[in-house]
Amino acid sequence: MSQLSVATEAGTLADALRELTGRAAAEDVARRLAAKDPTLWGPDAEPEASIRLGWLDLPETSRTLLPRLRELRRELLAEGIDHVVLAGMGGSSLAPEVIARTEGVEITILDTTDPQQVKAAIDDRLERSVLVVSSKSGGTVETDSHRRAYWEAFRAAGYDEEQTGRHFVAVTDPGSPLEASAKEAGFREVVLADPNVGGRYSALSAFGLVPTALAGIDVEPLLDDAAALRDTLASGEHNPALDLGLALAAAWRVGRDKVVIADAGSGSASATGAPTPVLPGFGDWAEQLVAESTGKQGKGLLPVVVEGPTAPGTSGEDVALVLLGDPDAALSDVVAAVSGPLGAQFLAWEYATAVVGWALQINPFDQPNVQESKDNTGKILQSGLPEERPAFVEGAVEVYGSAEMLGGAGTLAEALRALLAAVPDRGYLAVMAYLDRERDASAADTRSELASTLGKAVTFGWAPRFLHSTGQYHKGGPQVGAFLQVTGVASVDLEVPGRPYTFGALQAAQAAGDRQALAGRGRPLLHLHLTDRPAGLGLLLEAVP
Repeated sequence: MSQLSVATEAGTLADALRELTGRAAAEDVARRLAAKDPTLWGPDAEPEASIRLGWLDLPETSRTLLPRLRELRRELLAEGIDHVVLAGMGGSSLAPEVIARTEGVEITILDTTDPQQVKAAIDDRLERSVLVVSSKSGGTVETDSHRRAYWEAFRAAGYDEEQTGRHFVAVTDPGSPLEASAKEAGFREVVLADPNVGGRYSALSAFGLVPTALAGIDVEPLLDDAAALRDTLASGEHNPALDLGLALAAAWRVGRDKVVIADAGSGSASATGAPTPVLPGFGDWAEQLVAESTGKQGKGLLPVVVEGPTAPGTSGEDVALVLLGDPDAALSDVVAAVSGPLGAQFLAWEYATAVVGWALQINPFDQPNVQESKDNTGKILQSGLPEERPAFVEGAVEVYGSAEMLGGAGTLAEALRALLAAVPDRGYLAVMAYLDRERDASAADTRSELASTLGKAVTFGWAPRFLHSTGQYHKGGPQVGAFLQVTGVASVDLEVPGRPYTFGALQAAQAAGDRQALAGRGRPLLHLHLTDRPAGLGLLLEAVP
């Protein structure tokens, strides 16, 4: 029996939830989804849905991976290789990060193009590192760049081709270019994933399990807990995953389209005095699942990951608060509280997101607007960065923005006020940081600071990882967003071997490409470039109105 529970509070959702529940029963949604019926989302979605429902079988099919993963872990340890580095984007990195953090096991996650962060990872225990290259195709520019940089680092350290290959493992789809290139290069192992599983639904596939198992985590309980939930998914009653999906869809129906995800905490305090998270990092994984699956055709649920149940931005007429863990009776606006083990949570949220797609009449398995920023990046890498001049400079911060948006602002504080004023009613502000997640961590503090002032939804995303997450919603969802992009001068740069650009140039091109995509939609955009990152971040936080 599943240990997962979903408690929903109908409140203002009662009528919408009743209507959706009746419709789901009439259309036999629970049984059809559990049976992998690709017609659930309409004829336009059927071709893709027919090859994207393998995630429902992963609690069983992924078990075939376990014996080899245990053996591979022993082989690595016998050769003194005990540091797992994961190069992957989107679901390929976010799910393993949640698993590792929940288990308290170290994995270095590389889902960045920031040269400082990439170089620091390469310089950390290289001789003891195995790089897990995770990509369905191998064509993801970030992951390919990481592979190239690590390969060159081993070669520069005196390793021959065969020795270098022993430090590489690939996770990819059968027949992909990465499968062929990894075998040709002599990777230690090439693990083939289920091709009928999309990246953001791949938590319980090889993409989620390989890096975590190699780091020493027993991943079988994840599959056991998911399998227990799987047994309930065909039922229209006593089906917690269906309950979660219908509650989220009902929230959207009544205008509560900002899904604020907060970890309720375990009750014990961390070193900072805050409650210890039940599932650390889970909100970031759920964010990419929900945003990329539902943010299209001008519709969608915007996930907003917050610091805790009482953080700024957890209430409001357009907010649907979802707690991870048991709810506090004193909290209001809680649409759902989801409790249970991690493996069941993964499957439940995937199922619930597919149900939301059915309710919103959209395809939850495509990402039609993600490619736009990628294409812009490629063009900029070929032609060079566009000529831009700051509107003004304040200390270590160069301020860029249209005259219409800045409205005559001459200070950083005034520019921020102008941006906040440009957020429409029932809109949101997205903070996008093209920085070093480790060394520039204070950038994340801008979310709560700005939310306190704005009184509306504020999201925060590290780049370029958010491009594989909320980036789809930014372009394909409701056009009610305003955007703060933060870039900065890196203290070092790093070549991308075999490419005519550096990581710094790639990062700058990604930022410029995304600015172009947002500007093309006429969205309010403020770009801050930090000529000194620590000093600039200090000024930014001080300038928040």
